[in-house]
Amino acid sequence: MQFTIKSIDDWQVIVDKITPELKHNILLLKGNLGAGKTTFTQFLMKKLGSGDEVNSPTYSIVNEYSTPKGKVYHFDLYRLKNIDEVYDIGIEEYLDNAFLCIIEWPEVYEDELYGIKFHEMSIINTGEQREISFD
Repeated sequence: MQFTIKSIDDWQVIVDKITPELKHNILLLKGNLGAGKTTFTQFLMKKLGSGDEVNSPTYSIVNEYSTPKGKVYHFDLYRLKNIDEVYDIGIEEYLDNAFLCIIEWPEVYEDELYGIKFHEMSIINTGEQREISFD
């Protein structure tokens, strides 16, 4: 699926289209700094019925949100330097116990997902707009 975002309100349209397509409990979010990964997550959590405040987990590494369907864990792996640091935060336990895990900056962990089904969303900020691809 391909989308173009020209205003903040377009995020709602994208979330409305993507949410029914979420079949796996892992969603990788890729995009440069300021692309809109956390903004997307804010709209998604609202759509999933969470009343929790959604912030970037840049410093906490993982944030937990409650939804009627279960826990959602929102990761930011940007500051983690290697796979050992990812395992040190207990990522496997989160993955095993989540309705959904949203992982920003997943590159350090991506090879470990071989054979596991997940979704991937890429956000490219072109300056004027954002180009979104989801699979």
